[in-house]
Amino acid sequence: MRRHHILIPLAAVLATLPLILYGCSCGHDFDFHLQSWVDAAYQLRHGTLYPHWAFSPAWNAGEPRFLFYPPLSWLLGAILTLIFPIAATPALFTFIALTAAGFSMHRLASHFTSPNAALLAATLYLANPYMLFNAFERTAYAELLAAAWIPLLLLAALRKRPTIPGIAIPIALLWLTNAPAAVMGSYAFAVLAAIRLVSTVYTRKRSNLADSSAQHFMDCHPERSEGPASCPPDLKSIPKPQHQLATYLAGITLGLTLPAFYLIPAAYERRYVQIAMAIIPNMRIQDNFLFGHTADAPHNTVLHTASLLAVTLLTLTFAVIILVVIKGRHSERSEEPLYFNRSGNTAPIGENAPRHSQILSLLVLTLLIAILLTPISTPIWLHLPELSFLQFPWRLLTILSAILTFTIALLFNRANTSGAPFIAWPHRAMSGKAIKFIAPLCALALSLLCIHLYRQPCDDTSTPTAVSQSFNTHHGVQPTDEYTPTNADNDVIRPNDPAYWLSTDPNAFAPNTTPNPGGTDPTFDGFFPADQAVSGRAPLHLEFHADKKEFLILNLRDYPTWDVGESDSNSLEFVHPPHIPRDDGLVAIPLYYPADYKVDIRWHTSADQQLGFILSIFAMALLAFSAYRSRKLN
Repeated sequence: MRRHHILIPLAAVLATLPLILYGCSCGHDFDFHLQSWVDAAYQLRHGTLYPHWAFSPAWNAGEPRFLFYPPLSWLLGAILTLIFPIAATPALFTFIALTAAGFSMHRLASHFTSPNAALLAATLYLANPYMLFNAFERTAYAELLAAAWIPLLLLAALRKRPTIPGIAIPIALLWLTNAPAAVMGSYAFAVLAAIRLVSTVYTRKRSNLADSSAQHFMDCHPERSEGPASCPPDLKSIPKPQHQLATYLAGITLGLTLPAFYLIPAAYERRYVQIAMAIIPNMRIQDNFLFGHTADAPHNTVLHTASLLAVTLLTLTFAVIILVVIKGRHSERSEEPLYFNRSGNTAPIGENAPRHSQILSLLVLTLLIAILLTPISTPIWLHLPELSFLQFPWRLLTILSAILTFTIALLFNRANTSGAPFIAWPHRAMSGKAIKFIAPLCALALSLLCIHLYRQPCDDTSTPTAVSQSFNTHHGVQPTDEYTPTNADNDVIRPNDPAYWLSTDPNAFAPNTTPNPGGTDPTFDGFFPADQAVSGRAPLHLEFHADKKEFLILNLRDYPTWDVGESDSNSLEFVHPPHIPRDDGLVAIPLYYPADYKVDIRWHTSADQQLGFILSIFAMALLAFSAYRSRKLN
């Protein structure tokens, strides 16, 4: 076992230590994620291995949350909930996400730098302020987990010879973890790939010109000349741009096909929900640029915090990149080795050393992020596909923090530190055994600082134990606006409906239920007292007697993939009656005459869901073949 296998999890434990000592932080998205974990865990326990429908939202009428929200984070949370006490689940999830982020950054940095520099980068990345802002203040657990795949995406774009599996895997993981992170990650990869392609074309053109020059022979053969042994790269060592482009396109295509079981239904069935509610005021790009101001004071506080983080990270990133460039030029002039190789020994620039085009790619991407954080970039946000669904431009800090920590590794990896004591002393400090203490201490220091800045208190109803108890006692929760079916009004549905009821009016409310003031009171926040939020969940099978012609109303939101069938004692024929529209979006079906009825409700796997599973299986086979072929060639 290598030392980073111990030190990275140790750093993650230290970064999570405040949650272990003081309890969880109930941040902005805490309730949403915890409710998802509890709901999914309940379904896993009862044999549904891949849930699509969350039953507790909309006061137990449900919503297709799991069909639209990427599955990795809520499945991980659900599995942890099944294995460990619910109170420990948030800290365990945070530890796993931070550990994965550390190993991911270590893989990126170790490809280009020494083991010490890679270990430092891994520690700084898993405990960087924006990562802990997500963990402690926002508790945006899916975005926290998605940060683990960003370094792998950078590695796929920056390595000298990209591979199809190397590109496909991080893209697929991002789409299966967090949709906003996947959108910005896909665009970031496209930018880096475009820069690398242009650089490849330029380098090959320069090499062609050099090959045709007589001086090239003298310059590149010091035994025949007094001149410096500096020459353009050998043409054979530079990948052909058409091959590079083909690899990029194939990797992206495969990366989008692997999660097709999630992506295709989520993309196709958006027409069935109010997805535009995800970008209402205060959740729009134009409301969240740096140091913006809205009428919502709590929103402004969060935006101010994120803006300070953005300015700090941008300043540090630009400074470190400039220092990397300066040191590179200084080392070239001194004709000393630029980098440590992967074994930790000094060596000239080789296969894995970052070249000028790669540093330039990171600089351009950092500049682009800086522009996208300001209002001048509004047309870009509003016109590029899906970009507006990021909601908060400062989500790009996930990518920026990866760039920052990676370039810190490049800076401290320089072998030649003469004439630069401000770089020499940290390099010496990282040498030998010191890094074993420095890396974990950095994680602990950053964690203690950030828990003080970002920790959010929990009220009695928001603790993990309280959320679990509420679910088990049939206390429903608020609907999620963007996952609400198109024909449903969240200001009409009542919080304490029974599992089902009969009425001669298909639009009738259940007797003795609490009206929803949301349609008449603009100040209503959507929350009901706990004693008014106990509702029934529609059973998937029920038998009852109807005394007359009337309607069966289920406390279940109507959705195209719900298949409701009924049979009665008169005909014994199993039929699928029409669904009668209601303002609250609940299922209502007609009962045409008095009889004993049996009703069965099941989730129907639609054609788009079946197509998604088929494509994902096919993509897995292609990935295995591509990985085997790449390994064989290597």
